Amino acid sequence: MEYFIDDTRPIFVQIAERIEGDILAGRLAEEDQAPSTNQFAALYQINPATAAKGINLLVDQGILYKKRGLGMYVASGARARLLEKRREQFFERYVMTMLQEAEKLGITTEQLAEMVQRGVKVP
Repeated sequence: MEYFIDDTRPIFVQIAERIEGDILAGRLAEEDQAPSTNQFAALYQINPATAAKGINLLVDQGILYKKRGLGMYVASGARARLLEKRREQFFERYVMTMLQEAEKLGITTEQLAEMVQRGVKVP
């Protein structure tokens, strides 16, 4: 899988999000070794300190942990914590925004539910 840097957002945040995405997608399982700061630095041609900043964000959140002399590893329960975090972000970014817009437009809860159902594909 190829990844590109988005110049509009901090690189270290994008590195953290890439690791999160790999964990959520199952490409990195609990107790798997995460890519090193040097690997990210070489891949994106950035300073290793920038890559370390992204990795340290995940350490601070308990998603990664350091095995002395071996590198960073995915913590137990990391996927569940990420799912909870992303669900909360989804609620804040999309659901609350949708509800606020629906209120402005006078859309009732029932009408909103119908609209959501219309968008759901039934197998």
